[in-house]
This record gives sequence, structure tokens and C-alpha cells, in this order.
Amino acid sequence: MASVVSKACFQRTLQRCFPILVWLPQYSVRWLRMDILAGVTVGLTVVPQALAYAEIAGLPVQYGLYSSFLGCFIYCLLGSSKDITLGPTAIMSLLVSTYAHHDPRYAVLLAFLSGCIQLVMGILRLGFLVDFISLPVIKGFTNAATVTIGFGQVKNMLGLRDIPRQFFREVYYTFHNIAHTRVGDLVLGLACLLLLVLLKVMKGRLPEEPRHLPLLIRVCRATISFTATARNAMVVLAASMVALCFESQRWHVFTLTGKTVQGLPLFQLPPFSQVTTNGTVTFTEMVQNFGAGLAVVPLVGFLESIAIAKAFATRNGYRVDPNQELIAIGSTNILGSFVSSYPVTGSFGRTAVNSQTGVCTPAGGIVTGIIVLLSLAFLTPLFFYIPKAALAAVIVCAVSSVFDLGIVVTLWRVSKLDLLPFLASFLGCFWEIQYGILAGISLSGIILLFNIARPETKVNDYEALVVQLQSGLNFPAAEYIRNLLYSQALEASPPRSAIVDCLHVSSIDYTTINSLRELTLTFQQKDLFLLLSNLQPMFSAGPDPSASFEYLSH
Repeated sequence: MASVVSKACFQRTLQRCFPILVWLPQYSVRWLRMDILAGVTVGLTVVPQALAYAEIAGLPVQYGLYSSFLGCFIYCLLGSSKDITLGPTAIMSLLVSTYAHHDPRYAVLLAFLSGCIQLVMGILRLGFLVDFISLPVIKGFTNAATVTIGFGQVKNMLGLRDIPRQFFREVYYTFHNIAHTRVGDLVLGLACLLLLVLLKVMKGRLPEEPRHLPLLIRVCRATISFTATARNAMVVLAASMVALCFESQRWHVFTLTGKTVQGLPLFQLPPFSQVTTNGTVTFTEMVQNFGAGLAVVPLVGFLESIAIAKAFATRNGYRVDPNQELIAIGSTNILGSFVSSYPVTGSFGRTAVNSQTGVCTPAGGIVTGIIVLLSLAFLTPLFFYIPKAALAAVIVCAVSSVFDLGIVVTLWRVSKLDLLPFLASFLGCFWEIQYGILAGISLSGIILLFNIARPETKVNDYEALVVQLQSGLNFPAAEYIRNLLYSQALEASPPRSAIVDCLHVSSIDYTTINSLRELTLTFQQKDLFLLLSNLQPMFSAGPDPSASFEYLSH
């Protein structure tokens, strides 16, 4: 019997560590068809997005593809969500641009170190730490990031060059140089953006397929649906063909991506040092140059991924394990750094496409990874003709769905105080991302501690003062409760006894017990009493359930 139990425990542990063991034995031909369809659709989405996101990160475009394939394979083994797809995202690319200094070697090392941090957090089961970051802080950061990313593409749609990347300087120099706008880039960028919006609207309004339709109509409907779903690839392909036609006539109308390194990346160790004209930059110096990035990148990467995973798990009726997600993301970033990947996380847009296409298991990511590998192996010479304005339109359309202006109205209606951490995070991230996040978290913490230090009370005035506590009674609130009893009971005219109703108190600590004990002695000196009623025995000052009461009575 013991051997059977131990075998079952080992099997559960193995399945928890490798979720593929849960769904692989049940895999069917129907699942295979749906996974292939979803994988191809996501693959056609990820290739143009990866090229565009590398531009945000300030890296050569091939690094976007380097970051897009390995996560598909690793997440299939370790991921607990059937819908999510790992790869480069707009927000993560912005962070890489900030902390990797537009240097591919720093970007790859950042992926390795971020992965190590995430993996250790997952092994130690520290996923609960993100619960201390409130939604207003996350919304403030993501909204600021989308504004920064979106405006950062204006220069590419206008064909402007040598524009700084720091947000406020970028705004200034974009408007300062607007007279140098290239008409070709502007027209093509607006046309691509309009086409992407139209295809997105068409996808949302396409009616469900009625039965018994003629074959030709069904084929046309399926073609429109596929084109709308793979709109990024279709628009970039069309823009590239237009650019190729102009270039073949030696008309240099558009700003093109240019030459891209062809072939698959080498499998090699991440760069732990860097040789420059001024000497060798050691590993320690490279780590110091990351600054707060070593905290911000792993944290935001996990936050972005787990938020997406939980959203789609709730929508599709299954659960995800936050700690297992940390292990999956960490492993992806560590191993990805060996193929020149920069930090990756879950992508909301591609995950939505994956889910809507009907993916059944994480195996759909294998198909997506193969498409990215084929693109690297055979299609990189064609990337030369991709206009930067078309990639900018892809990015603007992608991040527009993340921007949530309605959160301001919601916070105003639900809790006006939550607007403070939202605004601190939103405004601070335009200056420095780490300062914005830190300011938002700090304000959220202050609000949380204020609510603990000022618990809700209901005071009733009978022969004795009756104070009803509506929440926990912890040490930050000890002085507040002491002053309340002192001012309304002992300093009243005449002084009177007091009763503290602890029916709704869910926790109490030693500091509070000690403060109440001292106050009880003060009441006794005035021939009055202070009673604690409905105090639950489980909230004791020691291992003995009656310790709290004994301590108060002596």
C-alpha cells in the first residue's frame, strides 16, 4: 500500500513539474488538426510582430525572430496554459530598450539573468509576491508603456531619422523635425494602419457560418476570416511588394528595414563580458549597468504573462499554476539566451489569436516555432524590402488594444483613492520606468497600511462606551484604538467604562494586546473597566488559547 501511495505522489509531482504529461496521453487527431491550424495562424502573426518589436528594443530585426521560436517548444513541456504563447512583446521590448542600451549582447545577458531570477522564484514558490502589486499600478504602467511605444512609432511612419528614444526628447524632436517628413512613408504607414483597422473590424463583425451554404460562399468566407486573422502578415507582405516595385524602378520612396543577417542563430553561451575599444567590460560591470532592470524585467515579464494566462484560463474553464508559469518563463529566457534571444513573456494579442482559432493544447506552439525557424532559414533576404512604416503600423495597431482609458472612470467610481497609485505609476513611467513602478507600489502600500492603521470602527454611546471593530486589530492600529478609547471614555465628562466588541476581528497581535493591557490598568486606576467582548480564543498571544485573556487580566 505504501509503495502505491508513494508512486501516486511521485506521478503527481512529475505531472506538476511537466504539465505535458497531463494532456499528452489524451491527445487525439482532432486536437492535432486544431493545434496545427492555431499554430500556423499564430506563426503568421508572430513573424511580422517580431520584426517590429525588435525595432522597439533598438536591436537588429533578426533578434525579434531569435526570441520567438524557443519559447514555443519549452512552454509546450513546462507551461500550464493551453492558450498562452511566449515571445517578444511591445512592453518587454520597451524595457529591453531601456536597460540593454540597444546592445544585443546586453539584451541576451539580460534574458539569461532574468530567466535565472524567474526560475529561482518559481522553484521557491514565490509567485504570490505579485499579489502585492495592485491592479491600478499595473494599469498605470501598461498605459504609459503603450503611449510611449505608440508615439515612438510616429517617427517611423513619418520617415524621420536620428530621433532620441527618451520619451520627452522624442516628443520634442519629432515635432521639431516634422517638416522633414517623407511623404512616401507617411502615405504607406497611414494606408497600412487603415487596412489593419478595417481587417480587425471585419474579423469582429464576421457572422457565424450558417449551415447549408454553397461551397463557393463558404470558401470566400473562410478566406476573408483567415486574411483578417493573419492581417499583420498580409499587410506587411503587401507593403513589401509595393516597396519592391518602387525599388526595382530605382525610386527610393520608402525607408526600408535593410539587410538582415540570414540563417539560424548559433547555439552559444550568453556574453558574460564585452570587449570594447576602451578595454574589456567585465561581467560585474555589465550587471551593474543593468541597474534596476534586473528587478523590473523579471517582475514585469511574470506579471504580464500570468495576467494573460489567468484571463484566458478563466474564459476557457481551467486553472493555471503561477509558480509553474514562473518556471516555464524562466527556463525559456535562460535557454533562449543561448540562441541570442532577448527577454520574452506572454503576448496578449497572439494568445487571443491562439484561443480564438481553437487551440486545444500547448502543442500548437510547436507549429508556430517551426514557422519562425523556416522564416529565419529561408525568408530573411526578403526582409530587406519591408518598409519601416508598415512595421510601425503593426505596432501601433497591436498596442492600441492594450491602452485602457476606461480604467480612470472605473477607479473614480469604485475607489477614488486608487487613482493615486495609478497616476503615480502612469506619470512616473514617462520619466523612468522603474521609478514609475516603484512610486505606484509605494503609494499602494501606504494606502494599504493606512487602512490597517485606521480600521473601520462604529462607536455607540450607552452607559458605557461601546466600540465595534470591523476588521483586524494589528499593531499599526494599536495607537489609534488607544487614543480613541482614551479621548471618548477616559477624557469624557464624566469618565466612563468601555467595551470593545471584537466579533469581526480576524487577527490580533502582541503589540495590540500589550497596548490594551496598559490601557486596562489606566481604566482600573479610575475605578472603571475596559472589556473585550467576543474575542476569539484562536487569536492568542502564545500557544495557550487563553494566553491573551490571562495577559490582559494581570
